Amino acid sequence: KAHQIVYWEEEIDVAVIGGGHAGCEAALACARLGMRTVLFAMNLDSIAMMPCNPNIGGTSKGHLVREIDALGGEMGKNIDRTYIQSRMLNTAKGPAVHSLRAQADKARYKEEMKLVLEKQDSLWVRQSEVVYIDTKDGRVSGVLTAPGGYYPCKSAIICTGTYLQASCIHGAYRVQTGPGGMQAACGGLTDCLRDLGLPLRRFKTGTPARVDGRTLDFHKMEEQKGDEHIVPFSFENTPDSIRRPQRSCWLTYTNEKTHEIIRANLDRSPLYSGMIEGTGPRYCPSIEDKVVRFADKNRHQVFIEPEGLYTNEMYIGGMSSSLPEDVQEEMYHSVPGLEHAKIVKNAYAIEYDCINPRQLYPTLEFKKIKGLFSGGQFNGSSGYEEAAAQGLIAGINAALEVKGQEQLILDRSEAYIGVLIDDLVTKENHEPYRMMTSRAEYRLLLRQDNADLRLRKKGYQAGLISEEDYQKILT
Repeated sequence: KAHQIVYWEEEIDVAVIGGGHAGCEAALACARLGMRTVLFAMNLDSIAMMPCNPNIGGTSKGHLVREIDALGGEMGKNIDRTYIQSRMLNTAKGPAVHSLRAQADKARYKEEMKLVLEKQDSLWVRQSEVVYIDTKDGRVSGVLTAPGGYYPCKSAIICTGTYLQASCIHGAYRVQTGPGGMQAACGGLTDCLRDLGLPLRRFKTGTPARVDGRTLDFHKMEEQKGDEHIVPFSFENTPDSIRRPQRSCWLTYTNEKTHEIIRANLDRSPLYSGMIEGTGPRYCPSIEDKVVRFADKNRHQVFIEPEGLYTNEMYIGGMSSSLPEDVQEEMYHSVPGLEHAKIVKNAYAIEYDCINPRQLYPTLEFKKIKGLFSGGQFNGSSGYEEAAAQGLIAGINAALEVKGQEQLILDRSEAYIGVLIDDLVTKENHEPYRMMTSRAEYRLLLRQDNADLRLRKKGYQAGLISEEDYQKILT
């Protein structure tokens, strides 16, 4: 081994590698099913972090969150505790495509989720980097941390997100770091996985700049208020139990001047200079991609969204970029309402190691290694909601595998989660996968408002839904 064992820890049942949205759901599911579980995170402040958009849900993604809740997951409950605006999207269309979306107080979201983890019986959170996964006779036998701590375990779940060998880039500037300036996972896990016969590939995603809200002119934008009638994400909540004052979001647009600035500086974009090697998400492109690919469009929507109640930071949705700092300043200042915007965090692209998920069974267990599971963006998907859904299924199945019980596989006809996982493990995806309603052949039946009727029994059978909550569905 490249790393030496310095000390042995007491044997555990499941090691969860990563504390993002997938890792949180995986760890909670395992612990709630009676598994002695340790969640390893590079930095405990990164647990449930929202490094990009400050919202949960949206078109098709809202379906995933309600399905997570119906199965016994935590994401829906946590956003109900921490939302600052709630809106039901697509209400002009049929109920099959209605999708709930909530702006989050990003700081509170991660704090509340971390507290849930800390209070959970049989679960321990540990700030340490896992650098080696040990196997014996073709199955997981333990994990090793960078300082040399060896944790014998029966199962492990990889939820490294966008941290594995991550690099953040804007312009000619590249730094080996994870999202939000957090430390990247460069201690050796990539080499370990390759040595285990698990090939990796390189994907890319990105995020827009954050600006000081005091420097924006909201009079030049369209105000977008939250809904008067609040619909909770969690089936355990009522509208009155989560009702609170809401913050507004704002809508503005790019223009031809914006596009001229971008076109004039494409040679300085790492996306077009060849500096970025990873494949980015087609359905969530950077503003450079939008201007090039949709050259006939004279404007693109820009959403100005608050990052929380106790910060002036505003998120510039729709304008992710990897252009240099000086170009970012000029580009954002060309947008109505942003003429005097002060950037507090630059936009950047991020490259990271991930797998081709066709290496996985529909249970999210690796075909080559018994007891090794995987969830989230490490599986080549994008988005908080997609990650959480995979983490929940990986956690349930890791626990059931340890118990020697039949694992959970959701069919495409039963859930958006079934569509998501089936698409990942059976189709060749050459870019970060994003859930969309059009991918679900049975979307007329798989509405977000009937997720509890469809999936509560599955959660009950798996052991995450109590008898009391299950009986509520039956009556």
